[in-house]
Amino acid sequence: MAASPDWRVDLATARVLLVNDDGLEAPGMALLERLVAPLVRELWVVAPEREESGTGHAFSLHRPVRLRQAGERRFAVDGLPTDAAILALGVVMRDAPPDLVLSGINRGANIGDDVTYSGTVGAAMEAALAGFPSIALSLDRKPLGEAQWPTVEAHLAETLAWALSQAWPTGAVLNVNFPDVAPEAVRGRRLTRLGRRKPGGEIVSGHDPAGKPFYWISSKRIVGTVTADSDIRAAEEGYISMTPLSFDMTDAALLARAKTGLQP
Repeated sequence: MAASPDWRVDLATARVLLVNDDGLEAPGMALLERLVAPLVRELWVVAPEREESGTGHAFSLHRPVRLRQAGERRFAVDGLPTDAAILALGVVMRDAPPDLVLSGINRGANIGDDVTYSGTVGAAMEAALAGFPSIALSLDRKPLGEAQWPTVEAHLAETLAWALSQAWPTGAVLNVNFPDVAPEAVRGRRLTRLGRRKPGGEIVSGHDPAGKPFYWISSKRIVGTVTADSDIRAAEEGYISMTPLSFDMTDAALLARAKTGLQP
């Protein structure tokens, strides 16, 4: 487990690990490698062999997971995003752990309730729970739309520099989402809270060639509360949203109210 008491990381001297949920050869990973490599002392990549979106913080408990070296300091895992993070920290970089873990860049936003489904956030969560500074990076895009990769390219370095200058507590994940706008249309950064939206807003049914029925759960979102300080509103208004996440899911307010009703 990393011993750093907070997040402040000097990229120029840092050993950085990249993970994702879109797979080793995904365009978001290629872009992240290209942008981060000149900024850091040493770059490592450990990612799933193929896309594993929507797997959250799941890991492979009931089967063996294999590791394939795909290049210098590049490895593929035939498992889930969390498997990749676990093997990266526990096997590949065990004797020389990273100073920072970056997860992404996901092709599609991870805002609101997406974070509980997201393999991008799940891999970042695994690193954070092990004590490593961890940032999840995603790029919003409209369904079937082209990803605005130039927006990430234009704004990633300054976004990372600001984030890593802050004293975030160990155990947190910073969830960063770039808006679905051109680079020059980005209006700045906002510190945000999670809004409310979840996948599963549409279920398509049909029959396979053998006549058996199937159901396909879409990624269409059901949108709930969207406050002015939410990540959803920031994305709508062209801001880079930055949401610190913690993973103590205790409802402190509800717990306090429940305690007042208990008899001594």
